[in-house]
This record gives sequence, structure tokens and C-alpha cells, in this order.
Amino acid sequence: MSSGYPRIEINLPAIEENARKLVSFGKDRGFQIAGITKGVCGDIKIAQVMVDSGIEILGDARIQNIRRLREAGIKAKYMLIREPMLSEIEDVVRYADYSVNSEISTLREISRIAREHEKLHSVIVMVDVGDRREGLLPSQVDIFLEKIRELPGIEIAGFGTNMGCFGGVLPTYENQKKLVEIGERAQKILGYDVEIISTGGTVVLSLAEKGQLPEGINQMRIGEAILLGTSTTDNRVISWLRQDTFTIKAEVIELNEKPSLPEGPRGLDALGREKKFEDRGIRKRAIVALGAQDVEIDGLEPLSPGLEILGGSSDHIILDAQNAEISVGDVVSFSLKRPYQYTVMLRAMTSPYVEKFYIS
Repeated sequence: MSSGYPRIEINLPAIEENARKLVSFGKDRGFQIAGITKGVCGDIKIAQVMVDSGIEILGDARIQNIRRLREAGIKAKYMLIREPMLSEIEDVVRYADYSVNSEISTLREISRIAREHEKLHSVIVMVDVGDRREGLLPSQVDIFLEKIRELPGIEIAGFGTNMGCFGGVLPTYENQKKLVEIGERAQKILGYDVEIISTGGTVVLSLAEKGQLPEGINQMRIGEAILLGTSTTDNRVISWLRQDTFTIKAEVIELNEKPSLPEGPRGLDALGREKKFEDRGIRKRAIVALGAQDVEIDGLEPLSPGLEILGGSSDHIILDAQNAEISVGDVVSFSLKRPYQYTVMLRAMTSPYVEKFYIS
């Protein structure tokens, strides 16, 4: 039986409020919100909250998560938002309604499997407008379409791009307009109108808030804003959304007074970092049962007064507790600190050692 700690507490009403506000925001400005669940490992309860809030398309980077959500009965269309591996095409065709793609060899395999299953698979062609992660360069799109447009079992449902995730490139009217223009030109090559012009992630919201999102973009793939009410790439709190969505809790397993300086020859710590220490004399220290295997330690902020994170290892976090009232067995609560909040959530939701506790 689990002790219940460490745990991540998930505020479902706060996430639902964020999702509803974003759906309404998108409708008012002519685009649909695709809810991205990869940051919470395709969590079933959170996905259901998104759908209940009016989100019709759920996106995830792992086909295993999409399969689990579909089998759990979450009624939505599903988009695989990482380009498929050749080894998983069978499941992609079976469980995803859409997938993002920019590789001809992958699309040929999707075509072959789709024909075997007598299905039509919808493809979002990804275009790199500057961030240098996935996607065709704009100059490559026309030749690419000429090579794939006749593949049976596939329909080109639209075009997409991604901002900020690799190069940290911020969205501008110009780079987003480039995507719209590519979609317009491509429709002439294909001979039919496409359904989706898709941008993301959360960082693109800032353009829409300023009224600078080009006309023609009709889908925005959003995860972080729904889940955290923040935007990591431009390091901002989104003021009209809630941030009280996740709390990390861990139990104190040791309390002792120790010198603040290590003693003896020193190398790197267990995480490969060179640490610097300040001589503060003898200090009361607490250790909690939580570590880098579970969270991004630098992204935690103790909520109890008088506690300060000194560092940690794979399965320990060491706290200065000199000015805190604390005992072994107490539970310490942490908020998620910018700019690491997404990584904290991602790692905690992925770790099998962190309990998931839902506030509903």
C-alpha cells in the first residue's frame, strides 16, 4: 500500500476554468483550441476536464497516451503531435485521427497501413517557420506535396507549425502569416481546401491577445496555458488564467543540525553539477523524500515559511529549516516556480513514484 507521498495535487476545477476561458477566447477570435495532454502524460481525468470544457481535439506526443484515452472512452478526436516513428504506424492509423508529418517515407508507410485497414488518415504537414524543430522549410513544401498528394489512404487535412519549443523563437505576425500563405498556396497544388491551419504552443497566445494573429489560422495547440496558466517561452503569467493548478507535497524523513559546509575533498554532485556553498555555521536541515527522478528541483518553492531549498539528488531534497517549525513525518508543500513549472509538472506526472491526487 502506498503512503500517498510524494504526491502531486491536481486542481481539476482550476484546469477546467482555464480550458473554458481559452475555448471562449478562441471562438471569439476565429480559432479552435486543441488541448495538449502530453505534459500530464495523457492523464484521463485531466483529458475529460478538457473535453467537458468544450475542447473537441486532444493532442499528445505519445501514441500510447492516445490509445489509453481512447480506450477509456474520452470522446474526442485525437492528434499525434510528434511525427510518427515507422515502428508505430500501425497504432497511429488505428488510434489517431490526425498526425503531424514532414517525412515522405513515413507517409508512404501510413498510406500502406491505412489501405490495409481501409481507413483514411488525416495528415497535418508541419512547416518550420523559424524555431528549427520539426517541419519542412517553406521552400520545400511544394515539391513535398507533389510527391505525396496522390498517396491513397491519406488526406492532407492542413498545415502546422511550432514556436518556441526548441530555438525559443517567439511568434510574430510575419512568421505566422508565412504559415497561412503556405496553406493558401498548397491548396492550389492539392486542388482542394484544407481543414486546418494550426499553430502552437501556448506562446502564440500572446499574438492573439494583442490582436496580431493573422487571419486564416484556425487552430491553436495549447497545453501549458490550460494546465498552468503560464507561458514558459516568453516567461509570463497569463493574468486572466489560473496558476493554482498543481501543488507538490513530500514527507520529511530526516531532521538534523549540520555544518553548512561539506567536509573533505569535493567533486561533482550526483547530478553532475559543481555546487557552491556558503558558510552559515551550524544549521537545522530537513530532508524530504522527493528528488530529481520525480521533479525539477530548481522549479520548486516551499510554501511553508522559513524553509529554503539547498539542493538535492535523485531521490532527496535538502532544506534549510533553521527558521521553521518542522518535524519528521511532516508534509512540506511546494508551488511550481517559473521558468521551470512545466518541467516540474511533466516529471511529476511521469514519475511512477509520485502519487496523483485529484481535487474536484
